[in-house]
Amino acid sequence: MPKPLSLSFDPIARAGEHWKQQWGAVPSMAAITSIMRAQQILLAEVDGVVKPYGLTFARYEALVLLTFSKSGELPMSKIGERLMVHPTSVTNTVDRLRAAGFVEKRPNPNDGRGTLAAITDKGREVCDAATRDLMAMDFGLSAYGAEELDEIFRILRPLRVAAGDFTDEGDKE
Repeated sequence: MPKPLSLSFDPIARAGEHWKQQWGAVPSMAAITSIMRAQQILLAEVDGVVKPYGLTFARYEALVLLTFSKSGELPMSKIGERLMVHPTSVTNTVDRLRAAGFVEKRPNPNDGRGTLAAITDKGREVCDAATRDLMAMDFGLSAYGAEELDEIFRILRPLRVAAGDFTDEGDKE
């Protein structure tokens, strides 16, 4: 868990007041600053939970993705697409998981240039243990109830659609 700041005021609300005085009201400034601060807090908490397993949250996400696949393996390109990260990041993540013995890499028999990443038994064990710990701390979101969490997801969804992550039509299938 990150060290509490213990300020006597909300620095984002204060910045919003100053912003309004200097440049006019821009509610998006306070919203983006709050989202970015929340991301810092959550990443620190989650990384603190998965670190004892030799993981970062990015590596944990890759392991989870591999456990979701029917065969326990996926092409590197598919991992990048599903995790919405650059191919260089996927290579780095998978190489670190491989060095830890959590993943194996092999040529993709369906694509002569491609590589498959496959989760190992050790990777499954670590993924399961880390998942239990993350679920026990509600992924750092225990300050919210189930309805509020659903609302957060709902509110952020249009941003992800606008960014082109996916189309709403795909969810109607």
